[in-house]
Amino acid sequence: MDIRHLEYFLEVARNQSFTKAAEKLYITQPTISKTIRNMEDEWGVTLFYRQGKRIELTDAGHIMYQQAQQMVDSFQRVSAELEDLMNLKRGHLRIGLPPMVGSSFFPEVIGQFHQEYPKITIQLIEDGAKKVEADVESGQTDIGVAVLPVNEEVFHYYSFVKEKLNLLVHPSHRLAGRDHVHLNELAEEAFVLFREDFTLHDRIIRECISAGFEPRVVYESSQWDLISGMVAANLGIALLPETICKEIDSSRVTILPLDNPVIPWQLGMIWRKDRYLSFAVREWISFTRGLLGERG
Repeated sequence: MDIRHLEYFLEVARNQSFTKAAEKLYITQPTISKTIRNMEDEWGVTLFYRQGKRIELTDAGHIMYQQAQQMVDSFQRVSAELEDLMNLKRGHLRIGLPPMVGSSFFPEVIGQFHQEYPKITIQLIEDGAKKVEADVESGQTDIGVAVLPVNEEVFHYYSFVKEKLNLLVHPSHRLAGRDHVHLNELAEEAFVLFREDFTLHDRIIRECISAGFEPRVVYESSQWDLISGMVAANLGIALLPETICKEIDSSRVTILPLDNPVIPWQLGMIWRKDRYLSFAVREWISFTRGLLGERG
């Protein structure tokens, strides 16, 4: 058994599927199934059992998962440290990005970084901010963009965006002619929100409940342009960050300041406190911090 076999095992456990693990690893399902069988034969244990359409870890599988994760982390740390020692100035970055953040902030940033460090390759993983945060914590990504605040016992971070949410309504909406809107005035409205794996989903619901009502959610999406399109089709209202609102066609929707309360939106670059940072990760942090600035 080598480190690659442990990586196969961990991917199956995370995805609860041989097929999905094989797709993510770009290998065939028979290859990964055979590897798991060989591991079970070598150790004399069963690592997985079927639960409906999913597979679950056995007791032995849970023990193997904990130890395998530590071994893979240690192997990656040694590899990274040796690479840094050789001063090759190359590497690979796994960056978690919420979809609405990536298109607004990072194409130019990534382009400039690539010019400076052409031997560093970048893998972008698009997910909601909650999933990005979980992936950075688990080690599936090296660094990510999350909605602040985050757990400061787990993460280092710097903030590069600090703004608030605006209200989007159809131009014929009863509130369209207002200068600003209080949150409690939206109690009877139909809301179009981001999906549950986006931090804004929970934050908006929490703020509405604090204002005295539970929002009536009629649609959920992972794409801000689809959300604004639904508002333009008069299917509901939405709350989106100021930066995103600048990219929306104001002839199709009316964008209004929201106050009492203001709902803040602060983005930060996050990374684990207790993990070794490779040359690529350290340079990304330094480079983007200088380029994007830092907001307290």
